[in-house]
Amino acid sequence: MHDASAPLPIVVLISGSGSNLQAIIDAAARKELSVEIRAVISNNPSAFGLERARRAGIPALALDHKAFPDRDVFDTALQTMIDRFEPALVVLAGFMRILGPGFVTHYLGRMLNIHPSLLPAFAGLDTHNRALEAGMREHGASVHFVTNELDGGPVIVQARVPILPDDNVKTLAQRVLVQEHHIYPVVIHWFAEGRLQLDQEHNQVVLDGTPLTSPVDYTDADNNPQTTYPDPQ
Repeated sequence: MHDASAPLPIVVLISGSGSNLQAIIDAAARKELSVEIRAVISNNPSAFGLERARRAGIPALALDHKAFPDRDVFDTALQTMIDRFEPALVVLAGFMRILGPGFVTHYLGRMLNIHPSLLPAFAGLDTHNRALEAGMREHGASVHFVTNELDGGPVIVQARVPILPDDNVKTLAQRVLVQEHHIYPVVIHWFAEGRLQLDQEHNQVVLDGTPLTSPVDYTDADNNPQTTYPDPQ
């Protein structure tokens, strides 16, 4: 059990640019988030997020999935690498690999993911294009606990953005990303304070001792990131 008075030890998994990683690093630097990022690990050795970690003085490691014969062997090696750092929480921040049942079970209740859609809508890839093609009026981002259902774990927080008449994939993705950078540190903050748990028996989010019947809506009136972390309403 993590001592909520101490920084939460975390490991962050990435595959690409690491902009959500940067949001976490920045929130910690501003003392808005009490975490110790013990390592950043990528399955892509050329991921720019590894450079972000190095610049922040965080151990940056690559574990190229292409070097492994199958998913299970990669998962085992990744789990071994993560556990060396003894994290209380594993944070998937643009990690583009499907993780197997054994790996997910090992970290159940202490692994989070951020997804660029309002889950359960548009699980999987290419979410922005799919939302546009479907004629949706709004889109957004979700933070959820990771379970063995792809993008199907209990959703903790969502933030919404309107889809504008002249939107394209790039403009929509940019607006969603602003919200991602806001809500992910919020959820990690709650976990670090001991306020957030996964009720594994009922597959349900528990926040401040109360089971959530729906995700917390963290959209502000102007779809701009807030600079403080108010309690959920």
